[in-house]
Amino acid sequence: MSKLARLLPILDWAPRYERTDLRSDLAAGLTVGAMLVPQAMAYALLAGLPPEVGLYAATIPVVIYALFGTSRQLAVGPVAIVSLLTASALAPLVEEGTSGYLAAAALLALMVGVVHIALGVGRLGFLVNFLSHSVLVGFTAAAAIIIGFSQAKHLFGISTERKDHFYETVLEFFDNVSGTNTTTLLLGVLALTALFAMKRYAPRVPAALVVVVGSILAVELFGLEDRGVKVVGDIPDSLPAFGLPDFGGSLVGDLATTALVITIVGFMESIAVAKVYARRHRYEVVANRELIGLGAANVAAGLFGGYPVTGGFSRTAVNDTAGARTPLASLVTAGVVLATIAFLTPLFASLPNAALGAIIIMAVIGLVDVAEMRHIAQVKKSDLIGLSVAFFATLVLGIELGILVAVVASMLVVFARMSKPHSAVLGHVDGTTSYRNITRFPEAHVIDGVRIVRIDAALSFVNASNVKKLILSHVAAIDAEPRALVLDASGINDLDVTGAEMLQELLTEIDERDVTVHLTDVKGPVRDVLRRSGMWDRLGDRVHTSTNDAIEAIAAHRPAPSDQRRYGIDERVAASAIDSHV
Repeated sequence: MSKLARLLPILDWAPRYERTDLRSDLAAGLTVGAMLVPQAMAYALLAGLPPEVGLYAATIPVVIYALFGTSRQLAVGPVAIVSLLTASALAPLVEEGTSGYLAAAALLALMVGVVHIALGVGRLGFLVNFLSHSVLVGFTAAAAIIIGFSQAKHLFGISTERKDHFYETVLEFFDNVSGTNTTTLLLGVLALTALFAMKRYAPRVPAALVVVVGSILAVELFGLEDRGVKVVGDIPDSLPAFGLPDFGGSLVGDLATTALVITIVGFMESIAVAKVYARRHRYEVVANRELIGLGAANVAAGLFGGYPVTGGFSRTAVNDTAGARTPLASLVTAGVVLATIAFLTPLFASLPNAALGAIIIMAVIGLVDVAEMRHIAQVKKSDLIGLSVAFFATLVLGIELGILVAVVASMLVVFARMSKPHSAVLGHVDGTTSYRNITRFPEAHVIDGVRIVRIDAALSFVNASNVKKLILSHVAAIDAEPRALVLDASGINDLDVTGAEMLQELLTEIDERDVTVHLTDVKGPVRDVLRRSGMWDRLGDRVHTSTNDAIEAIAAHRPAPSDQRRYGIDERVAASAIDSHV
């Protein structure tokens, strides 16, 4: 593949496009387009933006991703969580409904795009790994609850003030619920019921589009607007126009943290779903190139009057189910949205906000993944700590602070695990040269006067103190000849300066207790540090290829082989081995 094709994947797949894929791509593009139009308007409403901004974000950015992205099925556009993040960031800074709010949303999209591209060009995609899967599940569930409840006012037909915290939103809702518009509530409940029914019994039907059309007809036929049902109103039919967002004031600095959060959350959502369908269709999605593709899409959103976008779970699933084979399907989707803006926006003037609220609620219900929470609890209960912290921190502190606390908590859990690494006392399995954890293999017997200990972690500043105490406790348990400690280093894959200093101190203390230390199965990177620190020479002939070799040497009162390269102990020829051949 040429360098240009790597930058623009369309140059790779377009020349090899097969006609047999055209029908499937057209069907998928039309289906997702029909789904995206109402969703884009609904998500714009969630972000505090006019419906047309959601449509703008579903046009040019979708085209740009099709040019730069590596996923064939990923459906890019506005999504619920990014819309909520946008609203939570802009509301304290700019008054909703003003031109400044629209400009700030476009600026945020541009900033998100720049962060994406910077990470992609710098090959820094690994940074998103700081947000673990369990933390993302907890954060997403809390965000879904916040999003769902934020739409309750539209379903009940009441007006509430935007609040910074979830509990304040709940209190504000109940303070105003007495003003519920019965007609609006009935319409919203019917819309939700229809969405649920179609999802279960007719999953191939574009449910959101059906609800949009049905609710518009209901408003027009029964004059519901006169009964207090709030509608979207006139939507401009002008196509997205190029324009540079306003960079004035301190807005860039105020939005910097949110841009980073949206990048991390949006990319994790996007790359996760993209990889699922890449595996299913047997092709590769390149993370750093995806960052550039999504970055270019967000830059386009900022330059053409939109707001931040990313790949969505539900639309991607629909795209694949409908038959998408190549990014041409996304180009068709963008064409559908553009045609809607140009010719059909007058038809949406009577679209009730309650219907859009129902569409959002239906979209986020699946984000509260109880089944995945149970799976996490079953696989690794300690991962529930990060999940729970992310969930409650997001609900209590808000989206941005919540995810920051969740990342910190996740890293603290990792450090806590590292500080007390897994270790095992090994025993010999009769009839073999194997040594196994005596806790898991009670039949493995411990050799008198010898303690075999395996440490299953890198030795670093995080755990050096605890590892030293652990090994000394095992040394204290040795009460017979030959008084030897065998440290199985097969699980130690790294060693820092603190770890090396700890081993130096440990060796001195063990020597003072008249116990001989033997080291086995040392990995290359650890050998390098041991040599540079002087530990390797200090251990001398007490370094062995395997635990079995160490035990045989201890039993026979003989040193380890001097020719360490020949016996696989170390790749460097020892000076003693050279002397023996002279």
